[in-house]
Amino acid sequence: MSEAGQETSTRETAQPKNGVDRFFQITERGSTFGTEIRGGLVTFVTMAYIVILNPIILTSGVDVEGNTLAFPAVSAVTALTAGVMTILFGIVSKLPFGFAAGLGINAFLAFSVVGQVTWPEAMAIVVINGVLIVLLAATGLRRMIFDAVPVELKLAITVGIGLFIAFIGFVNSGFVTSTGQGSPPVGLGSGGSVVTIPTLIFVLTLVITGILVAAKVKGGLLIGLVSGTIISVIVEAIAHLGPRVGADGEVANPGGWGLTVPELGSAPFSLPDLSLVGAVSFDLGRVGVVTVVMLVFTLLFTNFFDAMGTMTGLSREAGLADEKGNFPRLKSALVVEGVGAIAGGLTSSSSNTVFIESGAGIGEGARTGFANLITGGMFLLAMFFTPLTQIVPTEVAAAALVIVGALMMAQIKNIDLTDFRVLLPVFLTVAVMPMTYSIANGIGAGFVAWVLVHAFSGRARQIHWLLWIVAAGFVVFFARGPLEALIAS
Repeated sequence: MSEAGQETSTRETAQPKNGVDRFFQITERGSTFGTEIRGGLVTFVTMAYIVILNPIILTSGVDVEGNTLAFPAVSAVTALTAGVMTILFGIVSKLPFGFAAGLGINAFLAFSVVGQVTWPEAMAIVVINGVLIVLLAATGLRRMIFDAVPVELKLAITVGIGLFIAFIGFVNSGFVTSTGQGSPPVGLGSGGSVVTIPTLIFVLTLVITGILVAAKVKGGLLIGLVSGTIISVIVEAIAHLGPRVGADGEVANPGGWGLTVPELGSAPFSLPDLSLVGAVSFDLGRVGVVTVVMLVFTLLFTNFFDAMGTMTGLSREAGLADEKGNFPRLKSALVVEGVGAIAGGLTSSSSNTVFIESGAGIGEGARTGFANLITGGMFLLAMFFTPLTQIVPTEVAAAALVIVGALMMAQIKNIDLTDFRVLLPVFLTVAVMPMTYSIANGIGAGFVAWVLVHAFSGRARQIHWLLWIVAAGFVVFFARGPLEALIAS
C-alpha cells in the first residue's frame, strides 16, 4: 500500500480519544491535540500585531465632531473581540481560522466614514453591515453575489486597499509629506530628504521587518514591531525627542514623534479599559439617507468579499475545500463571520473577520477549531497587557502598514491584465483608492468602469445583472451631494 493509502486508512480507522476530540474532529482530520495547540499559538503570534495596529489606525481618525478614540480602550476591545470571535468561530465552524479587526475595513472607518459621522454612529453602521451579512449568509444570497462579481475586481480591491494602507504608512511616518504646493502635492520627507530620527527609525523598522518576512520567520511582523519599538524607547531615553505636536494641536517640534512617544510606563499590565463596549448610536440623522445607504453598502462590500476570499484560500491550504472552493460548514462559517462584524461594531473595535495570517497556524498543522481555543485564549490574555501597546510610536507602526500593504498588493499577480477591458477597471480600482484617500471611491470607480467598458465593447451579455445594480448604486454614490441637495429642496 502507498504512503498516501496508508495515511487515508489510518484516518478512517483511528478512533477519537475523547469527547473534545470527537466534537472538533481532531483525529478524523489527521491531527493531534499537540499539533492543534502548536498551530493555535503560531496563529496568535502572527496575528498579535493587530492589538497594536488596529488602535493606531482607529485612533488616527477624527470624527465629524473632532473626537478621537482612546488608544488603551481600542487596544483592549480589539483583543477582547478577537478572542471571543476566534473561540466562537472555532466552536461553530470547527475550522482553524483566527478572527480580528479587519485591515482595510478599519482604515475605511477611520479615514472615510468618521469624516461624516461620529465614532458611535460609525460603529452603528458597522453593526448594520454585520446584520446584513448574517441575513445574506443565512439565505444563501452571499454565495450567489460572491460568484457574480468577476474575480479580477475582487483581487483589485485587495490590491487597492494594500496600496492605500501603504500610503497611510508613508504619510504617518513622515517619509511622505505634503509640500503645501499645487505641484508636486507631496514629496519625500522634508525638502526632499529624510532628516528626522523618527522617520529614520521607520526606515530601519521597515528594513528589519521586510527581511524577517522575506525569510518567512513566523511572527516576523510582530518581531519587527517589537524590535522597532525597543530601538525607539532607547533612542527616546537618550535623545529626549518628545512629541511633534504641542498641546495646542500645532506642530511645535518637527523632529519629534508622531502620535505616541515611546516611553516606558510604570507597569506593563493593567485591567482592560472596556469603556467602548456598547458605545454605539443609531441616530444617523446628521447625514442623508443616500449617504448612509452607500456607506453601509461600501462597508458591506469590503467586508463581504475579503472574508469569502480569505476563507476559501485558507480552506484550500488546510486541504478541507473541494474543487469548487466549498468547505465544511460553509453556511455556518459565513453566518459567524457576519456576527464578527456585529461584535466589532458593538465593541468599537471595527468589523472582525477571518485573518489570512491563520495560514501560519495551518502550515504548522492546525486543522480544526480546537486551535482557535488556543488563539482566542491568548487574545483574551493580551487584554491585560494593553499598556505595552501605548509605547509603540506611529513611525514603527507605519512600517507594519507598508509591509501589510505590500503583502496585499501581491495579489495583482493573479490578475490577467492583457485585456484592456480588465486592465482599465483594475487600474482605476487600485489607483483611485490612495489618490482620493477613499476605499469606497476606488471600488466604485472599478465597478462602474467594468460595466461601461464591457457593455460598450460588445460584452454586455457577460455582465451579471447584479453588477448592473452595484454599478448603478455607485453612480448614485458619486452624485450623492447634488442628489441630497435636490431631495432637501
